[in-house]
Amino acid sequence: MRVLFATIGEPSHLDAQVPLAWALLSAGHEVRVASGPAMTEQIAAAGLPPVPVGEDHAMDALLQAAEQEGGGSIENEIADWSDPFKKDMTWDEVLLKYQASVPYGLQPYNDPILEGLVEFALSWEPDLVIWDPVTYAGGVAAAVSGAAHARLLWSVDVYSTMRSSWRRLSMDRPPAERHDPLRDWLGAWMEAYSHTFSEELVTGQWTIDQVPDPVQFDLDVSRLPMRYVPYHRRRPAPEWLTEPPKRPRVALSGRGSLDAKLNSSVFPVENAIEAVSSMDIEVVAVLTEDEKERIGTLPDNVRMVDFVPFHMLLPSCSALIHHGGFGAASTASLYGVPQLLLPIRHADAWVRAERLNKADAALYEHALEASAEDIATHLTRLLEEPRFAEGAARLRGRIADTPTPHGIVAELERLTEKHRPTR
Repeated sequence: MRVLFATIGEPSHLDAQVPLAWALLSAGHEVRVASGPAMTEQIAAAGLPPVPVGEDHAMDALLQAAEQEGGGSIENEIADWSDPFKKDMTWDEVLLKYQASVPYGLQPYNDPILEGLVEFALSWEPDLVIWDPVTYAGGVAAAVSGAAHARLLWSVDVYSTMRSSWRRLSMDRPPAERHDPLRDWLGAWMEAYSHTFSEELVTGQWTIDQVPDPVQFDLDVSRLPMRYVPYHRRRPAPEWLTEPPKRPRVALSGRGSLDAKLNSSVFPVENAIEAVSSMDIEVVAVLTEDEKERIGTLPDNVRMVDFVPFHMLLPSCSALIHHGGFGAASTASLYGVPQLLLPIRHADAWVRAERLNKADAALYEHALEASAEDIATHLTRLLEEPRFAEGAARLRGRIADTPTPHGIVAELERLTEKHRPTR
C-alpha cells in the first residue's frame, strides 16, 4: 500500500515518525514524507523519500516576538493544556484556549502546507495518511483524497482529551453559542474541497500511540499502542561511552526544541550544576556554549557535551535530569532510568511529569521554583530510594511488552482496508 506521512516543519516531530516509516518501507510498502520545503534535507537524511509541499511556516519568528513582548509568555493560563480533565473547568476557559491555539498555533503551522499536501495526496492517491498530532492538514488531505488516516501520537494526549472537554461543556450551551474555532477552521478548508467536517479530522480514524499505558491518559479514541524507538540523525557516540562509569552516572539536559527556537530556556541549569557539584556521582551535562559561559568553571565531576545520543548514554545512567520533553522522557523510560523532570506548564511536559511520578518512575519540580537544594534532595531520593528504580523498571517492562513499529504493520494494513473509502 501507499503510505503518506505528514508533519509540520519541525525536526523533533519528524524524529517521532521515522521508525514507523522505516518499518513500513522494510515491509515492502511505498512511503512518502511530506512537510514544508525546509524539511526536505532532514527527511532525506533519515533515508526517507521527501515531498516538499507549500511554504515553510513562520512560527519561529512569531514565538520569538511573543516571548520578547510578553516575557515568559509561553507559560500562561491560555496555553496551559496540562489538565484537560479539570473538574471546575468552565466553558469560557476551554473556548478561550481554542480561540488562542487555532489562529496563533495550529493555523500558522498548517495553512502554509495544506493546499500543497492535498494536491500531492490527490495525485499520488495514498491508501493511508499518518499525521503528526498537530498536523491537522494530514487529516484534511486524507479525507479529500479518499485515504484512511491515523494520528501518530508522541505526547500525553492533551489534544483529544481537551476536545472531549469542549464537547462535554458545549452540550450545556444553547446551539447558537457553541462556538467552535477548530471546526470553523477545518470546516472552511473542507468546504473549499466540497467535503464536510467530521471529528475524525481532530482525532484521526485511529491513533497510533507511542506513550506507554501508565503515562498516557485513558483515551476515548481507537488506540493502537506502539513501542517508542529512539531516532537520532546526529553524529556517533563519543569513545568514552564505551567505558563503564566508576561512580553512579547522571545525565543532565535542559534544552528542548522550543528553547532552541526562542534562544532561551527556563531550565535552572545553574542550580542543577550547583546541586550535583558536591555529590559523589559522575554527571554528563548536555550544555550549550551560552550555558557553559553562564556557569563558568564546571565542577570536577561534570563532563560537558554539546550532544550525545540518549539511547547510547542512558543505559549507563542511574538517573536523568531534564526539562520534560518527549524524547528524553521516552528514552529514559525505555531503558528504565529514574527521572527528575523540571518542566513548566506548557504543552504536555507538566502532565508527563505528573504521570511518570504517579508510576513511581520520576520526581518533578517546577523549573522556575527548583532551587539547588531542591534538585539535590530529589536526585538523592532517586538514587537511594529503591522504589524509583523499581518503578522505572516496571515501566520499562510495560514498554517492552508493547509491539514495535514492525510489530504493528499487519494491523495497520487491516485498519487501512477497514477505514479506506471506496474510490
